[in-house]
Amino acid sequence: MLELHSFHRIWCLAKFELIRMFLTKRGGIAIAAFATAWLFIFYYAISTAQELVSSDIFVTIAYQIFSGASMRELLSWPVPELSVFWVVAVYSFPIFSLIAASDQTCADRSRGTLRFIALRATRSEILFGRFLGQVLILSVLIACTLIATVLMASYRDASLFFVGLIKSLDIFKSILIAVMPFIALMAFFNSFIRSARLAIIVSFLFFGLIPIGIAFIEYKLGMSIYLTYLIPGVQLSDVINQKNVFLSGYYIPLAQVCGYLLVGNIIMKRSSL
Repeated sequence: MLELHSFHRIWCLAKFELIRMFLTKRGGIAIAAFATAWLFIFYYAISTAQELVSSDIFVTIAYQIFSGASMRELLSWPVPELSVFWVVAVYSFPIFSLIAASDQTCADRSRGTLRFIALRATRSEILFGRFLGQVLILSVLIACTLIATVLMASYRDASLFFVGLIKSLDIFKSILIAVMPFIALMAFFNSFIRSARLAIIVSFLFFGLIPIGIAFIEYKLGMSIYLTYLIPGVQLSDVINQKNVFLSGYYIPLAQVCGYLLVGNIIMKRSSL
């Protein structure tokens, strides 16, 4: 019964994140900015995907990102709109998730309302509830952009609807798992940082300085110690090239999620609210 109550409180906290994003003025501004950015992507890239994937510019850029085999597979997708979507989304959604998930507990901590929330839920429930809420928000946004992409492809050719729908399910799963470590990283930062803006700054410093520090350590030791796997997104090049699918697409990101949430939970329990 205790576990059932705990899950209920986590779900209530997750629903609050959804309400804060989709039913408040501040969240509406964020959604409007997200929609505006994707309207440009739809208009200038995805709507012309059939011509774009065969253009020299797209092929040149894609060959710099993808391996030869992956590039050939990407160009062979029956729905070119999803090919362009994949190239854009696999990098844009992780970046957006850092910004969208930057204020999981920071505002409540700075205002002092986190103490009142902690009277009705444990600190672990707060951490996991807010994380789950951000995952659900990104799930909705990814699903909406994918549905719009499939509908655009179907408008061009109605026979592509079911093919695109099936392919979009696989893309949805891959992108969602890819962004989860970024959300978990922000949950970790939120366990001790009191400002969402500062959390974003720290996250960019993290991605800029940690790889340099790891490279320096490996240079001094004269060996590879695989510390780069601590960095969310380190496996994205394998994900977009669809290499080592289970390792890069599942094991590494899910291990990162568990690691950051575990450490964040420990800090959350010991930090002052």
